[in-house]
Formats: sequence, structure tokens, C-alpha cells
Amino acid sequence: MDIQMIDGATRVIGASQGYLGLPLRDEVIYCAVDGPGTPAMVSAWRPTPEELALLNAGAPLFLRVLGTAHPPVMVWVEEVPTEAETPRGSKVQGA
Repeated sequence: MDIQMIDGATRVIGASQGYLGLPLRDEVIYCAVDGPGTPAMVSAWRPTPEELALLNAGAPLFLRVLGTAHPPVMVWVEEVPTEAETPRGSKVQGA
């Protein structure tokens, strides 16, 4: 998976720790468990052509969480990005 710049990004995390840098959009959502006003972070990812072929063939998508406690997560698909949101691969740089 390649990191993508997300529309409305509010910050980039991880670059100062030696990671590639992950653009995030901070949001406040309604959560069925935590209720209204729940803070959330959204990042965007694009499968490589090889990964997309595997997904289309029925392969599962895996999520790895570092550490020993698993935070609540959500994975979903949105509309195809517009020209202004062109793919940038894994070359995202940030603070």
C-alpha cells in the first residue's frame, strides 16, 4: 500500500521518528461507543497494481497495529480521487 495525501490533511505524523510521514485529517465523529465529539484521525492509502490484483482475486486486506493494545479502527473505501488529489506513492514527507 502506498501512503496518499488526504484531502483536508491537518498534519503529518511519524516523519520525525524515522517513518515516511503519514498525512492525517483530524475529525470529530459520532461513535456508537464513545458518543458525539469523539476525536478521530483518517489517513488515505492506495494499493499498488499488484496488491489491487490480489484484492480483486479475493485476497484479504490486513491491518497491523504496533504494540500490545489494539485501538478501535475502521477501514473503508470512498470515491475515486479527483485530479487535485493525485496519487503520490510512498514519498510523502512531513514534520
